[in-house]
Amino acid sequence: MRRAALSAVVACCLSASALAHPVPFSFIDARIESDAIDVTVVAHMFDLANDLKIQPIETLLERDTLEARAGALFQLLDARLQVRTDGRTLTHSAWSTPEALPERQSVRFHTRYPLDGPFGRADVETLMFPYDPQHKTFLNVYENGKIAAQAILDRNKSTFQYFMDTRQGVRAVMRSFGQAGARHFVLGSDHLLFLAGLLLLGGTFRHLLIVVAAFTVAHSTTLALAAFRMVIPPENAIGPAIALSVVYVGADNLLVGAGGRDTRAWVAFGFGLIHGFGFASVLRAMDLPNRALGWAVFSFNIGVEIGQLAMVVALAWLFARIRLQGETAGRRLATAGSVIVMLAGVLWFVQRVFFSGGTA
Repeated sequence: MRRAALSAVVACCLSASALAHPVPFSFIDARIESDAIDVTVVAHMFDLANDLKIQPIETLLERDTLEARAGALFQLLDARLQVRTDGRTLTHSAWSTPEALPERQSVRFHTRYPLDGPFGRADVETLMFPYDPQHKTFLNVYENGKIAAQAILDRNKSTFQYFMDTRQGVRAVMRSFGQAGARHFVLGSDHLLFLAGLLLLGGTFRHLLIVVAAFTVAHSTTLALAAFRMVIPPENAIGPAIALSVVYVGADNLLVGAGGRDTRAWVAFGFGLIHGFGFASVLRAMDLPNRALGWAVFSFNIGVEIGQLAMVVALAWLFARIRLQGETAGRRLATAGSVIVMLAGVLWFVQRVFFSGGTA
């Protein structure tokens, strides 16, 4: 479906008049071979002529102009296209002679990026023509002679990650998505504040373990269900629901402090289901490898758990140190902390409902 949509967009735009520049697109084909990544770039004459200050534009398709400006064209491409394998930037061979494509009002370029051995992940990064905020680059990745992935790169997303269908690719998937999961939890202020709210009242090690385990089981379940598209709730409802969960945990703490029943384990489980959908939305926004989707989901979840464990240990230690100063300090921690949690949750709820369309 994605390939069909890309083709339809390109076909519609190519059918318009070239003089009005209705085709703000570039095209990159990356063919992964055993010893090199073969790259072909097709760029519209309007964009190239604009950046090189060539007038009239049509002269760029003439052989003499192409030969005279070849060096400047190559410098432009070198500055705006990078190919990496497993984080290492590759150096390409010399660009071939630019080839005019009059029927497409474009110029084609070709080069090769030699490989020094097998790799797990290839990154293609480009912002081909920054002057045009609407410009997009259509990327096709080929492996074993067949198209394996497609992507659209622009100023909002300038890098595409491609994972090989090999053991090295699986390891790269686990490393990349594991790090992403840990980073998202540690930097995800709403998830972190919800967890902090659960720990504010303290308790025995066993009780806190049950609370954290309930949260873990719940968000791991819905993360997997949503990542595999078995359950997909409305995206604009997840952000506000997570904000409400933060409000609720703060209010529940105040009720418990006033003599109510401690139901944090049930709160953690119930709202953990919602947080799992939030994790899944972040995961789906990444370049998920279809062939290693299971490993990606598993690794992301493990990363989330590692980040969660690190924060639980840090927060539990900090709160315990405050409670050691006396019962009054413990009560103030629980009350003030719960109020701060509630206020933050209310602020996020208002932002996500009225100002950001429900996104977190």
